Parts: sequence; C-alpha cells; structure tokens
Amino acid sequence: MKLLKRLFMEEEGVTLIEYALIAALIAVVAIVALQFAGTQIRSMFSYIAGEIQDAM
Repeated sequence: MKLLKRLFMEEEGVTLIEYALIAALIAVVAIVALQFAGTQIRSMFSYIAGEIQDAM
C-alpha cells in the first residue's frame, strides 16, 4: 500500500501509471478490433467455401 501511495505522490510514478493506462487501453482496443476482423474473415472464408461447393 505504501508503494502505491508513493507512486501517486511522485511525478515519475504518476507518469508511469499514465503510460500503463494508455497501454492497457490500446491493448483492449486492439483485442476488440482483432476479434471483429476475425469474425469478418471467418465469414468471408465460409462464403468462399460455400461458393466452391456450389460450383462443384
């Protein structure tokens, strides 16, 4: 607990916490974007597979 209090009081600690929050936000956005892209790619490949099966 003392460590957290010291980090909030020191300017370097605050900067470190800000960078950590920004990195966490970027990670969350990247994960959501990759999940959405994965869904879209899976849908596209399913469509292509269906078209190939219909052509045969």
